[in-house]
Amino acid sequence: METRAASAAEADAITRVVTQAFATDPVWEPALRRGEGRTDHHEPYWRLFVDGAMRHGTVRTTPGGEACAVWLPPGSAELADDQVAVLEALLAKVLDAPARAAMETLYSRFAMSRNAQAPHYYLSLLATDPAHRGRGVGQALLAADLALWDAAGFPSYLESTNPGNDHRYARAGFRAVGGFQAVVDDAPITAMWRAVGGR
Repeated sequence: METRAASAAEADAITRVVTQAFATDPVWEPALRRGEGRTDHHEPYWRLFVDGAMRHGTVRTTPGGEACAVWLPPGSAELADDQVAVLEALLAKVLDAPARAAMETLYSRFAMSRNAQAPHYYLSLLATDPAHRGRGVGQALLAADLALWDAAGFPSYLESTNPGNDHRYARAGFRAVGGFQAVVDDAPITAMWRAVGGR
């Protein structure tokens, strides 16, 4: 499949795909859950991370936007300083104090796992439009992106928040190198590493 870098004009569409794909994620749905059941904060939350990667030109998509991958280059932060401030304000508005504390702990667990790795391309988010699931478009996008990072001579790293996806990453050449638990419900998160060429 021919894939490409997403343009800034596509950020809204990509955010919608990510929001839909992660609406029932075993880690992120409980972390973002509000007592009254509202979910209107999910889209602005995920938009911050899409925009954070857009700064680097490493948001990738399929030709028709059926799937998207949010990558970060080696050594880069997920959010710029001003985006961090927006994130903090958003969480303060929509989550109560215990939920915010749990989120901060969760962020620190992700950071500790990622920072322990050698320089790599980081797959922050991989999402397929629900209308196109089961057709292999996400796997095709992932394979095309990995070929780019292989050509650049860099390994890749991700944290799988859904055990049901681990075997898909394994097929792409990733192997489990550790993991940790979510905060709200102790859901497992698998740290996965892929050497250059998938070896």
